[in-house]
Amino acid sequence: MKDVPKACVVIIGNEILSGRTQDTNLAFLGRRCDELGILLAEARVIPDVEQTIIDHVNECRALYDYVFTTGGIGPTHDDITSASIARAFGVALERHPAAVAVLERFYEPGRLNEARLRMADIPAGATLIQNPVSGAPGFQIKNVFVLPGVPDILQAMFDGMTDRLVGGAPILTGNVVTGLFEGELALGLGAVQQRFPDVAIGSYPYFRQGRPGVNLVLRSTDRARLDAATLAVRGLIAGLGGSVLGG
Repeated sequence: MKDVPKACVVIIGNEILSGRTQDTNLAFLGRRCDELGILLAEARVIPDVEQTIIDHVNECRALYDYVFTTGGIGPTHDDITSASIARAFGVALERHPAAVAVLERFYEPGRLNEARLRMADIPAGATLIQNPVSGAPGFQIKNVFVLPGVPDILQAMFDGMTDRLVGGAPILTGNVVTGLFEGELALGLGAVQQRFPDVAIGSYPYFRQGRPGVNLVLRSTDRARLDAATLAVRGLIAGLGGSVLGG
């Protein structure tokens, strides 16, 4: 899929790496990027370590059209994403008046303490991303979009900022499921991929209820080409004496 804008997700959080928290944001961002015509090309999971955040954000923003970070923008001592990204861009971390005003409206009088005010500390020059769920905003600085890790909040904030993203034609997905072994499909599937270089074809073996099989996932921005490639995959399966179980 040439000429499709590309994005990367940087998932920040020790709790993700430890396995104590299961990330669900990546699946949401992948689906929404497909709908917007943006190819989510890479995801990285990194710890709450300042230099690690700086290094990965700087590398990814040079490689991709968009970078979405998740996690680490709350009020506690380990929420270091905002300060780390300010250092990645070489700018000051400033208390943003508009962010303070948002928090003042959200919290009852006397409840907005210094810890919560830390959520209004934003890199200089960044643009706020409004948070309709819990008040504390995220921010955009150049092609980096900094979002929270809480799924409900992230989803609402992402859906409210899509006007800032320039995509292409939606990325369409099809799939074909067969009970054949992946090794039986490999040679013919490679030939199908050569015939349809503009269609991404992925092969994902599974083992369910004691039976093996393969889920073949096809992706393209061109419906006609996607349908033609899907038909070719189905023909390959039939030619090998297999059957299509789904898709």
